Amino acid sequence: MREAWELLTAGPDDAERSVLLLPGGANAARSFDLVMAEPALAGVRLVATTLPGMAGAPLVGDVSVPGLARRAGELAELHSCDVVVGFSHGATVALEMLLGGHFRGPVVLLGISLTTADEAAFFRGVVSASQRVGSWPMAVLFRLLPLMARSAKAPASHKRELIEDLKQNQAAAAIRLLGPYFDYLAADRDYAAEVAASGCPVWVVHAEKGDGGLTDTERDTLLAAADVTVVTIPGAVFFLPDEAPQQTAAVVADALSRVPEN
Repeated sequence: MREAWELLTAGPDDAERSVLLLPGGANAARSFDLVMAEPALAGVRLVATTLPGMAGAPLVGDVSVPGLARRAGELAELHSCDVVVGFSHGATVALEMLLGGHFRGPVVLLGISLTTADEAAFFRGVVSASQRVGSWPMAVLFRLLPLMARSAKAPASHKRELIEDLKQNQAAAAIRLLGPYFDYLAADRDYAAEVAASGCPVWVVHAEKGDGGLTDTERDTLLAAADVTVVTIPGAVFFLPDEAPQQTAAVVADALSRVPEN
């Protein structure tokens, strides 16, 4: 039986720097394989973890965004992580790690949604329908995800792993995760302003198309913040760690350069 918060690690155990990697919704830790293999991160200890309920992992514990952030913060402390990187749902967990005080340091947010409006209307509709009529709309979406992944710009071997992981997802588990996720996005908070005021270096990374986006107001707030770097990857990219590993690794290396010397 698989364990909750299963880990995938790379790099030397005694590395001077360590990074915690949180994958996106429906993805497993190995979705960061290509990023972890990039030369820009050579010599860095890289710790990726599958979040509960994702890619068939057990759905255990408090799966609200604050609950996941607390546990991820414990992992970051356990592995002496200097930087936290999250993609999509994992980026929201990384955001709450920062804003909730579970991690203080450079944070990289890949493909994050800061409000409900940032999420694709189709995805919002599937979640809403599944909450009303049962999990079958989400089950249909999970049948479509592997088809979408087949067009991903990634090496064939990695694409096969991505598709295998997507097929492990269970609709009922996803609904239990996505309800609290959308509640978090819908809270009466200005997450962009909170990020800008956090005092920690933050990178917000999106593709031009494919992985959600930011409202104009959010983008303006982040661009005006001294400690926030907004990165736009050209073209259409849906799975950022899988399809843009070189650009992702470059941003993580930039974040590592902002870690204070001991």
